[in-house]
Amino acid sequence: MPKIKHLKNNLRYINIPVKGTKTATILVIVGTGSKYENKANNGISHFLEHMFFKGTKKRPNTLALSSELDSMGAEFNAFTSKEYTGYWIKADAEKIGQAAEIVSDMFLNSKLDEKEIEREKGVIIEEINMYRDNPMYYIEDLFEELLYGDTPAGWDTIGTKENILRFKRDDFVDYLKSQYSSENSIICIAGKVDKSIDKVLNRFFSKIGKSNFKEKEKVIENQKAPAQKVFYKKTDQAHLSLGARALPVGHKDEYILKFISIILGGSMSSRLFIELRERKGLAYYVKTGAEMYTDSGYLTTQAGVPVQKLKESVEIILREYKKLKTSLVPAKEMKKIKDLIKGRVALQLEASDDMATWYARQIVLRNKISTPEDYIKKMQSVTATQIKRVAGEIFTNEKLNFAVIGPYEKLDLELKI
Repeated sequence: MPKIKHLKNNLRYINIPVKGTKTATILVIVGTGSKYENKANNGISHFLEHMFFKGTKKRPNTLALSSELDSMGAEFNAFTSKEYTGYWIKADAEKIGQAAEIVSDMFLNSKLDEKEIEREKGVIIEEINMYRDNPMYYIEDLFEELLYGDTPAGWDTIGTKENILRFKRDDFVDYLKSQYSSENSIICIAGKVDKSIDKVLNRFFSKIGKSNFKEKEKVIENQKAPAQKVFYKKTDQAHLSLGARALPVGHKDEYILKFISIILGGSMSSRLFIELRERKGLAYYVKTGAEMYTDSGYLTTQAGVPVQKLKESVEIILREYKKLKTSLVPAKEMKKIKDLIKGRVALQLEASDDMATWYARQIVLRNKISTPEDYIKKMQSVTATQIKRVAGEIFTNEKLNFAVIGPYEKLDLELKI
């Protein structure tokens, strides 16, 4: 099993060898995101991610940075979530030292130029507009807003237009000093790498220091009745998210919850895909997923259905939830899901960038290494009796939440299992 190592400044890193590949990926992931923001700086984690690609002292602008990466034939990008932010470069394994130097340069020497900040505001405003204009994207944010309300957990990661337009350079400098440090960052190198990479990482990342890290506001869940939220939009299709509060990362039943989500809507042969799409013809897309944060979690089904068939669609989803509470999953279906899981893990982790993301997320969320083999073993051990028990605990009326985007001024659907 790979081991977590430490650089001279105590920054954690891990090397993941991937057989049969000629590429390597460096991913630096920081344990901060929009949950660590406040009302005044909501959106700054994501905005800062953009600014890291706007130039450093050595590479003075976006063109200089991207041109060097393109000349390496590299793929590169970044992402911001509610609990972590990541930056990665995937390249020919012979170029991984150069890739590491570039990422460290972005971390330590980003210019955060005032003119670039003002220019990028327009880009992010258009990104907000893009998400708001696409109900398939926005329904996810709307559901979390319903769950967590006016708290960091309920705010959009991208922030508000008002905040975006108000941010100044000092805001980014302050946030960077507070939230980006050697203590809450992890470097993951995956692919074709050798032991010399240790010296390379020490050389380029040892200047990252400690900070006065600001912890996130803890989620408090005290829901006592079903809840609904409607976002009016003139559409030909209703986009819904119907689910229940569930479990955080690290809970003893988290793998059972994941198994339940796959049974319900994790494949084209899943119960809700067959029922809503194939048998009833009510949806083109339907999916169920389990989202687990370090202090909260939920399971939800999303679908796009005819506006006039919303009530029928909700009833079908609730009926499938109820079946898991009252009946054991047949042995044949259990085997199918376990085979699906094993095959998907193999497919999803073929590339070095996927492997880097897997391990980095495990460390930043769990503070320990959990291998793909560990995941498969735990999912293979799930039983039908366990599924019935966890479904009974989660699918209760008081935990139900329903968000919808469509041409509705208001709704008062009965949410009852």
